Formats: sequence, C-alpha cells, structure tokens
Amino acid sequence: MADGTARLPLLPAELGPGARGAFTTRAGGVSAGPYAASGPTGGLDLALHVGDDPGAVADNRERLAAVVGGPVAWMDQVHGATVRVVERVTGASEGECDGLVAVRGGAEVRSGAEPPAVAVLVADCVPVLLADTGGTVVAAAHVGRQGLVRGVLGATVDAMRTRGAGALHAAIGPSICGRCYEVPAALRDEVEAQVPGTASSTSWGTPGLDLVAGVRHQLDAAGVRHVDHVAACTLEDERFYSYRRAGRDGTGATGRFVGVVRSVAAGGPPVRA
Repeated sequence: MADGTARLPLLPAELGPGARGAFTTRAGGVSAGPYAASGPTGGLDLALHVGDDPGAVADNRERLAAVVGGPVAWMDQVHGATVRVVERVTGASEGECDGLVAVRGGAEVRSGAEPPAVAVLVADCVPVLLADTGGTVVAAAHVGRQGLVRGVLGATVDAMRTRGAGALHAAIGPSICGRCYEVPAALRDEVEAQVPGTASSTSWGTPGLDLVAGVRHQLDAAGVRHVDHVAACTLEDERFYSYRRAGRDGTGATGRFVGVVRSVAAGGPPVRA
C-alpha cells in the first residue's frame, strides 16, 4: 500500500519490466459470511454482483486501489469476447465485456498522475493478464469455457496490437484445474474440437476440461511467447473463492478474487503485497 499502513496477500505475476501484475486471494478485506476469508481477516471480495454488502466491496476495492497505487478499471463480465479500451476511469464499470485494455498516456485518470490498472474478476474461470515488454499497453481478460471458445483471448491480443503493443508477456492466474472441472462428455468433446488440448479427465475418472491448457494453446497461436502461470486450483485451494466449491458445500454464495495489472514504465509505484 502506498502509505505502508496496510498490506494485502498478493501473488505476483511476471509480466516483463514495464508492468506489474498480481492476483489477490480471499484474505485482507472486510467481507463476512460466505464472502469471508478462511483465515483471521475479513474476506477480500471484489465483486458487486454476488450478493455481498456493497459497502464492504467498496472498502475492499479501495484497499486494492491503494496497493496498486492508482485507479482500477472494472468490467461487467458476460462470458463473451467483447474487449473495451479504457479511456477514462470513473470508478464505475467500463460496461459489459470480458477484456479490458489500457494504453499508457491514452487514458484520462481522475488523479491525472498514474495510468489505470485493469482488473478481471474470477472464482474458477481463468484470469489472464497481459502486457507488452515496454509496458505501453496492458490488458486483463476473463476466460471461462465460453470465453475460451468465443475467442476473448485472441480479441484482447488483437486490441493490444492495434494500439501499438510489441512483444507480449502473459500471466495465467489461479483457476479450476482439469482434474476438478467436470463436464458432460459431449461438452468436453465440443470444446476440444474448437480448442485443442482442453479435453481432460477428472481425478475421479469422469470427463473434464483443462481451461489452462486451452489458454496456453491460444496464447501460443497468438504469438505470446513469455507466459507465467501462478498455478493453483481454486476448487482445491481455499485461499481462493470458488463458485463450484460453494455449490458443492451447499452455501451457493461466494465472492470473487481478481487479477490486476498496470503499467509502471512511466515510473509509477509497483503493485505491492
């Protein structure tokens, strides 16, 4: 955090010298009930659409912005392939989309000082952060099963390159793994036909999907050669919110953690744990 009075348990993402990114956990916030953390702190639920107290979410978002060192742009995720470019950060959502792109020097930020961060909310889907080597262009993408098939990753990379991005770095965050993501056999085969490498089997022997394998395949096809993976299964690892775990345990409600990235090429402070 900028003033050093608080910290969040962040998992750093390797995105090259021009950008800083991280993935949050459930810990470090003020949310309670099914949105709480598994440890001694309140939960760091960052989603306004899951039934949590809006005041708690607002507090959690302020904590994240303080640690990031600047404003954070959010999106209303709909499992599609629409990508939006951040033009002006107001604190409200950028609208319905599953990819956000920010260009250094191209966004009007309320503080007038720092480039905006872009964030992706998840609770089993794959959060993907991207940055070009110089940090000129950064992006966050929400890649669930539908977004993977619909091409949100390719659309995000294309939007970055249209705005001058050079060689790209990507960081794949915690998500449900192929050993835990059970789907009907017909659905597994349908996705595999469109995104090779995604078919898997669960640890209990039923059909599954490996979304991370599909993400890696699409990043490679898009020419992204520098890929970091913060490997953790959200269903198995209780540090993270998981929609499937919440359903399995009977509560149904859960929060969302995030992947967040912003440019630091202009000399701004890094994302700090």
